[in-house]
Amino acid sequence: MRNNVMKWGPLLLALMIASPLASAQSSLQVVVSFSVIADLVKRVAGDDVSVDVIVPPDEDVHRWELTPPNVLALEEADLVFYNGLQLEPWLRDVQAIVEDDLPMVALAEKADYPALPLTSGRYQGYANPHMWMAPEGAAAYVDVIADTLTEHAPDYADAFDQRAADLKQALDELDAEIDERLGGIPQTNRSLVTSEAGLAYFADAYAFEYDALWGVNHETLGTATAMARLQAMLAEKRPPALFFESTTPKIHMDAQARYADLPLAGPLYVDALSGDDGPATHYADMLRHNAEQLHATLGGAREED
Repeated sequence: MRNNVMKWGPLLLALMIASPLASAQSSLQVVVSFSVIADLVKRVAGDDVSVDVIVPPDEDVHRWELTPPNVLALEEADLVFYNGLQLEPWLRDVQAIVEDDLPMVALAEKADYPALPLTSGRYQGYANPHMWMAPEGAAAYVDVIADTLTEHAPDYADAFDQRAADLKQALDELDAEIDERLGGIPQTNRSLVTSEAGLAYFADAYAFEYDALWGVNHETLGTATAMARLQAMLAEKRPPALFFESTTPKIHMDAQARYADLPLAGPLYVDALSGDDGPATHYADMLRHNAEQLHATLGGAREED
């Protein structure tokens, strides 16, 4: 028996080191405001941190109302990640629930990435909060996520840093992939018009002229003034098509499309990932889906199809 133990001892030790019991999860409890940035946080945190999300996939981050499970998760949280730049107007409800000393990190406000202004709607001139829609913006979020997790769980710093580096490389490759996929769209068709101004950073990254009916979803949607302004623009510039998003009512852009006699395409994903049965279950899937929608609708080289 002693010989068997000695024989298998090194293997047993290796198995113990590799087992989940030997690499226990940290006690850090993290809450994230919505599904898109939750995907980024989970990819940096790995299995070392418990991550809960307030606004689930397929739901609009702007218009969410806290649920009892949300409240319970917040009461148990050690750290909260949210976007900031007024994306989550319900954040005041969170601040009323949590302890004053609970760290709350606004990724868009702390990220080293230049903000674009909202160019339409009631909040015109304010910083556009949808910074994650460019892969470089998402990479800037990843830096903040990794630094913050390391600050709160320093024993896992090397793992956070490695995952963040891997994710940033993947985002860089995704950026090149999307740029190539959209590259064949003719310059005359590189016009992107949506309901909400959520694709401004995407449009800026991939050289599209951009406009939107309103700025952010929590303002009044489709006002008479906004509808008239966009109708005048459409009459003058005649883009190839209009687009709607997964978390916005389709009715407003449908009315614009019928008025201007233009096709309507979508949905594009911006403020939420899709559920497991949808086309945008992860961040990379979301950008790829949007790129395919634009490619199919606006034209371009199709030898890959």
